[in-house]
Amino acid sequence: MSAPVVTIDGPTASGKGTVAERVANRLGFHYLDSGSLYRLVALLAIRGAVGFDDADRLAGLAAGLPVQFVNGRILLGKDDVTEEIRREAVGNGASRIALCQPVRDALLGRQRAYRIPPGLVCDGRDMGTVVFPDATLKIFLTASVEQRAERRSKQLIEKGFPVNISTLLQDLRERDARDAGRQNAPLAAAPDAISIDSSALSVEDVVNAIVSRYLG
Repeated sequence: MSAPVVTIDGPTASGKGTVAERVANRLGFHYLDSGSLYRLVALLAIRGAVGFDDADRLAGLAAGLPVQFVNGRILLGKDDVTEEIRREAVGNGASRIALCQPVRDALLGRQRAYRIPPGLVCDGRDMGTVVFPDATLKIFLTASVEQRAERRSKQLIEKGFPVNISTLLQDLRERDARDAGRQNAPLAAAPDAISIDSSALSVEDVVNAIVSRYLG
């Protein structure tokens, strides 16, 4: 029998990464931040001056991605890029790269390979619709764009990155439109997903709700 999977999908800065990691810890499951894979491809593209519309070269980068997840850190080869891939330029690049079907195809098998006992919690945009359509529990986590902008600005400030809230709001709106409007695996709640609006909820509130749903 396949290992159980909990998918947590949602738009940028909805808090799904933090929530998914805590749910995984509570359940004793493995955790996959699927968005980091696209961010890593974007980072390699930026470093190698590969255009975000160069499908063949981007797919090659995705297929050979030398990534390791070690003790909460993300290693690209031997380079710790945990903080670097959270830069807005990398995130915007990842959103554009996600439009490329050859990249999605190259990463699909890698994502599914994380499904091992005792179970997996993963977050992204198409985890419940495309990557794990047979997931045990599917969550679609969202929040108002203003709340998401505020959360993202705090994250960036804590990491020492400059923040312009107006620019951040515009970037989030553009990314939402791009993610929801793409032809390949658009951002959308799976028909059997449970939607949670986290605008007025704490992280622990959301984690408790998901764990309770899973445990029944």
